[in-house]
Amino acid sequence: MKAEQVVEKILSQAQQEAQAILDQARSRIQQRRADLQGSRQNYAQQTEEKAKTAGEDKLARMLAAARMDLQKKRLAAKVDLLNEVFEKARQKINALPEEAYLDLMSRLIMKAVQTGDEEVLVGAQETRINQKCIKQINQKLGPGFKGNLRLSDEKADIDGGFILRRGNVRINASTGVLIEQMRQDLEIDLAAELFAE
Repeated sequence: MKAEQVVEKILSQAQQEAQAILDQARSRIQQRRADLQGSRQNYAQQTEEKAKTAGEDKLARMLAAARMDLQKKRLAAKVDLLNEVFEKARQKINALPEEAYLDLMSRLIMKAVQTGDEEVLVGAQETRINQKCIKQINQKLGPGFKGNLRLSDEKADIDGGFILRRGNVRINASTGVLIEQMRQDLEIDLAAELFAE
């Protein structure tokens, strides 16, 4: 074999090897591109799923917060309604016609009397519970009571009803206290009825 043929054969083999290396490199590049494309699609899918989950979580938290806020507002409105009901009841008691008011207060005083020599304190604006009323109550007190109730010159800081005092003992039957006792007695039933969905 001549030197030229040997060189040509070497060059041909080198070219074939170079072509094989080039083809192999191209194949690896295509495989790498395919892998990268798959990874990119997988990453995009995972990112979309995470974004969707995060969005759903955020929406769920926002809805829960909105429901909680609505419940707070509904509860506040219901409490306001209860307050309004009891305030109107207090006003109605204070606005009763004189005969009905005195009948109610007389019964309450007679029920609260322990000895019959207590002092009756009324509010500064009270004109219906007067000496005449106290005298009638003293006449109605039965056996076992002294019948010496007296209307105090001292005025109490109440808007209706009375305070019965004997020494350091006070029985507060002001309309505010009466309504508060009524509220405590009725609040559970009223709340259950009012707050029922």
